[in-house]
Amino acid sequence: MPKLSTLLDEIDSGTVLLPEFQRGYVWNRDQVRGLMRSLYLGYPVGGLLMWETNSDGISVRGSAASAGVKQLLLDGQQRVTSMYGVMRGTPPPFFEGDPSAFTGLYFNVEDEVFEFYAPSKMSGDQQWISVKELFAPGNGPVSFLPRFAADQEQATRYLNRLNQLHQVRDREFNQEKITGANKSVDEVVDIFNKVNSGGTKLSKGDLALAKLCAEWPEARTDMRGNLERWKSAGYDFSLDWLLRNATAVATGRALFSSLEKVSASQFEQALTASVQHIGTFLDAVSGRLGLDHDRVLMGRYATPVVSYLLSQNGGQFQDAVHRDKVLYWYVHTALWGRFSGSTETYLQQDYETAGRAGIDGLIATLERTRGGTLEVRPDDFEGSTRGARFYPLLYLLTRVSGARDFGSGLELKAQLLGKLSALQIHHIFPKALLRDHYDRGEINALANFCFLTQITNLQIGKRAPEDYLSEIAAKHPGVLESQWIPTDPNLWKVENYLDFLAARRELLAGAAQSFLDGLISGASTGVEQEDLTPVVVVVDEADDPRATQVRDVVAELRRLGYAEPTVDAEIADPATGRVLAVAEAFWSDGLQVGQGNPVILELDPEDADLTRLEELGYEVFTSVDSLLGFVARRNEIAAGTDVELDTAEVVDATDGDLAAELGRHMITGYERGRSEAGYNATYFRSMLAEIGPVATAKKLLASPTVSDGFASLWERGRLDLTVEALVLDERFETLFDLDELEVARRRLEQFDYSA
Repeated sequence: MPKLSTLLDEIDSGTVLLPEFQRGYVWNRDQVRGLMRSLYLGYPVGGLLMWETNSDGISVRGSAASAGVKQLLLDGQQRVTSMYGVMRGTPPPFFEGDPSAFTGLYFNVEDEVFEFYAPSKMSGDQQWISVKELFAPGNGPVSFLPRFAADQEQATRYLNRLNQLHQVRDREFNQEKITGANKSVDEVVDIFNKVNSGGTKLSKGDLALAKLCAEWPEARTDMRGNLERWKSAGYDFSLDWLLRNATAVATGRALFSSLEKVSASQFEQALTASVQHIGTFLDAVSGRLGLDHDRVLMGRYATPVVSYLLSQNGGQFQDAVHRDKVLYWYVHTALWGRFSGSTETYLQQDYETAGRAGIDGLIATLERTRGGTLEVRPDDFEGSTRGARFYPLLYLLTRVSGARDFGSGLELKAQLLGKLSALQIHHIFPKALLRDHYDRGEINALANFCFLTQITNLQIGKRAPEDYLSEIAAKHPGVLESQWIPTDPNLWKVENYLDFLAARRELLAGAAQSFLDGLISGASTGVEQEDLTPVVVVVDEADDPRATQVRDVVAELRRLGYAEPTVDAEIADPATGRVLAVAEAFWSDGLQVGQGNPVILELDPEDADLTRLEELGYEVFTSVDSLLGFVARRNEIAAGTDVELDTAEVVDATDGDLAAELGRHMITGYERGRSEAGYNATYFRSMLAEIGPVATAKKLLASPTVSDGFASLWERGRLDLTVEALVLDERFETLFDLDELEVARRRLEQFDYSA
């Protein structure tokens, strides 16, 4: 059994490598802390699985030795990478991921805990020892002895602990090996998936690429380079998506398994061609439809069909009429969820149709699936939030149909707006005006959205539409009509809001149908491809605690090392294509890529099919608090630590002191929330019972986002019942420090429109 130090040396020498088919590093800091804590305490951390081979035909990551036997790491990548990164202070040669997950780890010789460097906590504190420095060549435990020389007993204790940590380098790891010159990549990949039950699973695309990478090692690098280039242009695609495009061009088939008969050179040619076809299509989508960034790029799984279609037409659209027909088909596939269900089945059908009958055949097929007609109706715009399927269509109409800014009267085109070209979603009826009269879905209705320049949106602020729309109509005739705003002043009153939505949906549906009819008929709509240059769309919903919650929790999870989710994501049933939910956030590959089930944050559970989502294996959280609690527990387990409550803050509500008085007021607030606002904060009662009132308040104030209770009470117009309001009560201010009081004050000032 090799020692850890030997294993790390073998990585440096190029003997231990990573097979190309493995995905990158996905651990977070708490998992790294947990591993080091287990090593320090001598706990089991698992063995390693290696593939021993002298074949030069295996695609690997890392700096391979020129000749001889190589050890390919199959099981244990996350652990080995973490140990190398912590002890060497730099990623191993085969690394692919975020190195901040393991750089800057410190060990406290007094408390025997591992934490990542925090200047405010560690600067000047001699008890915090850099793990990297401890393991640096020429260093060792005695190097740090001068720090503690003043106290002999303490120095001896600390030196023993540093020795215990330093001896981790001599820890022996059990290695199992796969040997045999005749082992194929396919066989080894199958073994990898069987033993790697708790780690990152290979997708069908990974499996297809594994064999190709053996012949063309640069395949993944080439693909990742193209993905990064598109990402810098505003479009975020996955490797599987690009592979599906290349598979379509190479084989005309939807299944990745069809690549088994494709040589590396054939695949390289197909990939190069598909990248060109995607570029041609994105130019058309951006320039002709104005869909110039990832948030509005609808129906991306139609792209492989377009790639295949272009490959049958010499790589280009036949002419402008042909281009517009393709775009017409593309928009309708997105609107009606053509590829939301059995993606590969519909892709294969469309490849065959495209090869046989071209774009006209594709349109005819789509019409048959829709009952013979492709028509946009007013009720199609009934969705809410930016995750609604018709949100991109609203943006498209804004870009192609000459929509004008309320403030300047100029069309919303980048070259006309100059420095003011950043657009922002504007709620025609401000949320603050509606929140006491309508529910969340109605307030966030798609028909209440339009796009304006940032400066105009700020100038309008939270004015009532019956106040500001008349001014705009007088100053810029035709501007309201250009944004499909009903011009009947009676519809601008809050009490007639639902009638306003109905009227605007009629106007939007008419505009959408007119534009799409123009595409299919070949008639000019007055917008040529070069007219639409990209604009920047800025999302600013600081006046909505729900939106703030989601934004902050995504940022917090990103800080902790978790994956970036898709926000406002439409979740469809893979069997039927039926929309099951429009989730506030969706981690399609798990909170950590490839680890665990897909995770959904759905804050309107009554609008989602939770039963079906759970049947499909999604982990669904219906509150931000529950998601953060799950993550906190997960991280505590990963780090090998349990959060211990400060017993000084756990107060029995029967006591007669100030903290007990706070507890009684919290319970009263909870009961008033139920009776007066219809909000039942069950989690709040459990927190009070578990940790007491002061600790509960401090925990809520320390959270990176406002609590579910705060957001729900805001929606009900009852910020007076929040814990924040109670904390600022002059009777209880002495229980909290200045920072906590400032947090409470800032939250109430930010969201209290009655102030």
